[in-house]
Amino acid sequence: MVVYVDLIFLTNLCIDGALIGLTAWMRSIKLVWWRWLLSAVVGALYVVMMFVPELEFMFTFLIKFGLSLVMLSIAFGFKGLQTFVRTLGTFYVINFVAAGGILGMHYMLQNSGEIFNGIWFTTSGGMSFDLKIAFWFTFIVFFTVLFLFKVVQNSKRKTDRMTTYLGRVEVVIDEVSVTCTGLVDTGNQLTDPLSRLPVMVMEVSLWQDLLPEAWKGRLKDETPDNLIMELDQEQFRWQDRLRLVPFRGINKGTAFMLAIRPDLVRVSLGEICYETTKVLVGLDGGVLSSEGKYRAVIHPELVSEAVSTQSTALTVGATEKPLNVV
Repeated sequence: MVVYVDLIFLTNLCIDGALIGLTAWMRSIKLVWWRWLLSAVVGALYVVMMFVPELEFMFTFLIKFGLSLVMLSIAFGFKGLQTFVRTLGTFYVINFVAAGGILGMHYMLQNSGEIFNGIWFTTSGGMSFDLKIAFWFTFIVFFTVLFLFKVVQNSKRKTDRMTTYLGRVEVVIDEVSVTCTGLVDTGNQLTDPLSRLPVMVMEVSLWQDLLPEAWKGRLKDETPDNLIMELDQEQFRWQDRLRLVPFRGINKGTAFMLAIRPDLVRVSLGEICYETTKVLVGLDGGVLSSEGKYRAVIHPELVSEAVSTQSTALTVGATEKPLNVV
């Protein structure tokens, strides 16, 4: 049997480097390139030692665990026990995910004959498995699993960040109350040019039963001014509350959005509730979130003091804070 030690060393160098790099990404730690390289070299040299019979004693659990501590110390340094333990835990989780992915993919691609040929029984009645995984299969699947793991974690982080900007929205007009989940959009600067009131946007489907029957299904494709002109023939109890708000979309010219003036808008973010009467509610004929996570876009002026007043409000026990919008 021919063993290419240089190939084994380079492969493990890449694998150890990828594990260290992904650990740093998960822990949001900036790596120094020479520490990263030196840590990967130490890990790769350990694998090469298995071909030296005199060093057989090094392949025990304690030695392997100690090596992982050395690798992490070289790569990240020691900045406190708690930080080091969290980094160690992240490192092992990524290792187990990669190893589990390789084994899972290996058995998924095997047929039943190959699996049963690899099973054998010991004299004591135990059952063992003969595991033979090709070198290039391990190399390719390893980085594929790490890539998928990073994609999943990126998606989770994005979802977590979005959740911090999600809140409960309640719009009150007369005795009618419409509620949904809204997303605070810090880039939303839509205001009514005449009244200077901020405009939050809601899906028109939330108001479908409250709008004129002739408007159903038409707000998405037809201009709002045409719909308002039809109100001469059909009475609408909130006709005096309707507004046309001009806006400019991305790569589009100026258009108009149908908006309605509510009696009250209440936005709840965590433990804080903001109320205002100085706002317009724009009606969008489409779907704001393809995943259905929110159905309204909250203007940042409605919660502009959320960050600075949250800790104070929680301290004094306040749950509601009026918002005056100029």
